[in-house]
Amino acid sequence: MQKPIVRDEDFLAQKSQPATFMDVAVAQDLLDTLAAHADHCVGLAANMIGVQKCIIAVNVGPTNIAMLNPEIVKRSGKYMTEEGCLSLDGERTTVRYEKITVTYQDMQLKTHKQSYSGFTAQIIQHEIDHCNGIII
Repeated sequence: MQKPIVRDEDFLAQKSQPATFMDVAVAQDLLDTLAAHADHCVGLAANMIGVQKCIIAVNVGPTNIAMLNPEIVKRSGKYMTEEGCLSLDGERTTVRYEKITVTYQDMQLKTHKQSYSGFTAQIIQHEIDHCNGIII
């Protein structure tokens, strides 16, 4: 179900709690909300829809995927960039990495380890920052 976007920076600055199987519906809500904003959004974190759980939804090529408890385990190619956020006004400068490797669980709680690069890596880093209460 599509959910409203949270814009309260105090709420967004709180660190999210680990996701469990009981939170799979939140992952689906994130995917639905991302699809509803597809014309101007490529990623969301659960706190952006009011849920303090470590879940993100990101656009990966032709599809959107949900990642529960994502964690960056490797990074390389540090660079500076500017990003926008559906929860914030304007763009802000931040540090990102060109290549990352992420461990996460899918909606069946199966663990995956995947490497990403370029814009997809940037999206994932932005959303994981949300899970950690980091606002660009």
